[in-house]
Amino acid sequence: MKIVRFAAAAAALSLAFAMPALAQELPVKAGELVEVGMIKVDDGHFADYAMFLGDQWRKDQDYSVKQGWISSYEILTNEFPRAGEPDFYLITRYPSIPDAAEQKKRQDAYLAYMQSTMQKMEAGSADRAKYRKVLGSMLLRKWVWTK
Repeated sequence: MKIVRFAAAAAALSLAFAMPALAQELPVKAGELVEVGMIKVDDGHFADYAMFLGDQWRKDQDYSVKQGWISSYEILTNEFPRAGEPDFYLITRYPSIPDAAEQKKRQDAYLAYMQSTMQKMEAGSADRAKYRKVLGSMLLRKWVWTK
């Protein structure tokens, strides 16, 4: 899943840098990437999802920070969600998008660290799908002032 997400982001990133020469004069430059995952949790399963976030998701994110793969992460909750809105926003900040070869190395290292396989990871996601829905995700780019 992450490989597909990174591949799509890499394609979008390549288009972003195909700007005309005038872009060099802008008072901003491209900064880190910010991925926002939007999660809806069924009634009665808040604690289940919070336990997943505090265990496996946090371990995953902390490892990724330690490896330098991500800059930081955080969880935001929607305190008063309206119909169809997410309950959680999972924020992950990336300094850059790795190429396919680097992504494969990271995936292998991650699976070894988690002592897991892609099949086990997908099965865990399927189990969580019984009470949580991924409403979508966005990949945003931070702009940094140059002047």
